Amino acid sequence: MGEPIFALDIGTRSVTGIILESLDNKFKVIDYYMKEHTERSMRDGQIHNVVAVAQVIQEVKEKLEERAGSPFTKTCVAAAGRSLKTVEASASISLHHHPITDLDVIKHLELTAVQHAQQTLAKKDKNNDYNNYYCVGYSVLNYKLDQEQIGSLIDQSGEEATVEIIATFLPKIVVESLLAALRRADLDMEALTLEPIAAIHVLIPESMRRLNVALVDIGAGTSDIAITDRGTVVAYGMVPIAGDEVTEAISDHYLLDFPKAEETKRAIVNNGEYTVADILGFESVITYETLAKDIAASVERLAEAIATEILQLNAKAPRAIMLVGGGSLTPNLTTNLADKMDLPHNRVAIRGSDAIQNLRHEGVPTGPDFVTPIGIAIAARQNPVHYVSVTVNKQVIRLFEMKQLTIGDCLIQAGIKLNKLYGKPGLASIVTVNGKEITLPGSFGKAPQIYLNNNAAHVDDLIIDGDEIEFVAGADGKPVQTTLKELIGEAPSMTIFYNKKPYKLQTDFYVNGSIKNSNYSIKDGDKVTWKQTRTIRAFLLERNLVPSITTKPFTIRLNNHSITLTTGTTRILVNNEESALDDTLKQNDRIEVILAKQPTVHDLLQQLDKKALNKVTVTFNDEKVILTQPLVRIKRDEDLLSIEDPIQPHDVLTLKERKIEPFIFQDVFRYVHIDLTKANGKFKLLKNNLPTSFDEKIITGDKLEIRWED
Repeated sequence: MGEPIFALDIGTRSVTGIILESLDNKFKVIDYYMKEHTERSMRDGQIHNVVAVAQVIQEVKEKLEERAGSPFTKTCVAAAGRSLKTVEASASISLHHHPITDLDVIKHLELTAVQHAQQTLAKKDKNNDYNNYYCVGYSVLNYKLDQEQIGSLIDQSGEEATVEIIATFLPKIVVESLLAALRRADLDMEALTLEPIAAIHVLIPESMRRLNVALVDIGAGTSDIAITDRGTVVAYGMVPIAGDEVTEAISDHYLLDFPKAEETKRAIVNNGEYTVADILGFESVITYETLAKDIAASVERLAEAIATEILQLNAKAPRAIMLVGGGSLTPNLTTNLADKMDLPHNRVAIRGSDAIQNLRHEGVPTGPDFVTPIGIAIAARQNPVHYVSVTVNKQVIRLFEMKQLTIGDCLIQAGIKLNKLYGKPGLASIVTVNGKEITLPGSFGKAPQIYLNNNAAHVDDLIIDGDEIEFVAGADGKPVQTTLKELIGEAPSMTIFYNKKPYKLQTDFYVNGSIKNSNYSIKDGDKVTWKQTRTIRAFLLERNLVPSITTKPFTIRLNNHSITLTTGTTRILVNNEESALDDTLKQNDRIEVILAKQPTVHDLLQQLDKKALNKVTVTFNDEKVILTQPLVRIKRDEDLLSIEDPIQPHDVLTLKERKIEPFIFQDVFRYVHIDLTKANGKFKLLKNNLPTSFDEKIITGDKLEIRWED
């Protein structure tokens, strides 16, 4: 059995004291006592009258001490969640393609983003003083590289690295007023937690905080809201409407004073009905159903206010809503809120102390109004919060230990600009490369040197009360030093083939008009260019591979139509495809140049896919004979051209085609010589060994004979 835990829930309407003890990893409620404030000394969770609140705390403490038989000198309390401020912020650094290799750089970037959030919050403070707020924690939402989300920034190369965070802050005045009220009641603050964190701690385990869930603590004067998502509490909010709104509606409707109306509300919620006398002395029995109907407008206003605040904090309806606090028992509130949020009715539920898993439930009030007091006691024991004092470069800094504190937290609270602790980057050089201006950055500045109690340390090292922290700003970076080779990389080159022979095309580098080798050191203002044979024309001319290069078309007029003769034009083939002289070469291109030649009539007919002659090949008396017949007549003016005659540029020609006539046997005698000395006057004509006549048609392949008879 451990030492009893004394916790106080200091609310707007009342103060609840509770005593717990730990038994076998579970907690047991030993005693509790609640007392209402006698005046409006609390407003919206903030102590406005320290003396009045301290008096109520004193009475609660004395009542529990009397029952326990022993005094209490320290207590666990909670700050109202409505006091918390959540701010999203980001911070970026330029990389210039120098990757981050040190986790310390990323940690500094995160803390810089937290400081940006702190500055954003301070701008809303009338004193514009960030020291008026404690940072009680932050979570990284995203890492980004060049505005694209990425899992880790380590060893990533780009132009800019960014981190986006959500940070939570607590105003110092909330803590200071709590401490003042406790001191007047002769109590020390043993530990501090936050009201919504206390309720979430006992109702929503960490494994479930990845879900988007809203927890609403409906008290007397305010309804506090906390929202979980992505494994953490992402937002807090408050609406100044709660149980008192409903009590006032009961008071107005049934003509009751406020205390009687509050008594009536509780009795009907607990027992189902209640007999009450109004200020005129008339008695009436009010049932739960009647009450629900009569206060429907007030309940709807409460549900509307809560739903509006949840949507403003979360931008959408959460997956579920949990209600705690005495005001959560308001009739029909859960169904009204579910309808407002467009959620199924079973996704909005009241959670009482019986939902706390590690609590022994015998003798424990089961209602939702005891979830927060029990949560304060358990959370304060399992996750206690204390003040910590450290020195940062001889300056005393006090921190609110809502989590394990690091050196980075101390630097933030001390108001030190983390981005100014790094050395300045080295001087950059601006050079022009092939007409494009680029900046060559100097080396990064060095990280600051940090010492914890005279030992080298890092920003994420943990600290304890009384630690001494010193830091020395990092050294500045060096000016840029780079060579042509480092700037450009390996000089680009490529191999091409001309008539199957390989040629290597190199690159020449020029700085300010003069050729330089790859080891030249770049200077600020240099103008760098490089030249490489890139076109077919440049390649052929620079190497004198052809006597001249002209691709001017060779044109003529034929039958009043313009025709370009390919044989009269130089043709460039790259990878067997027609190309122009100014086309760009690529690696392994294969070039073939077909030079122009003097075209003839034969070339013209070949391009037109026309035959000049009709040919038939036969054998006559076992000798091969080729018979020809002209199919076209081409003239230049009145001159008839032969098939071998040359054609000149811009010739004006006419072409006429002739009809193909069949060859007959007798045509062969124009191509052969017959020895008539052997003739005796009688002969026989044969085609393919069969008798025939002079006018018999012949075709290619026919075997012709003339036989003289004895």
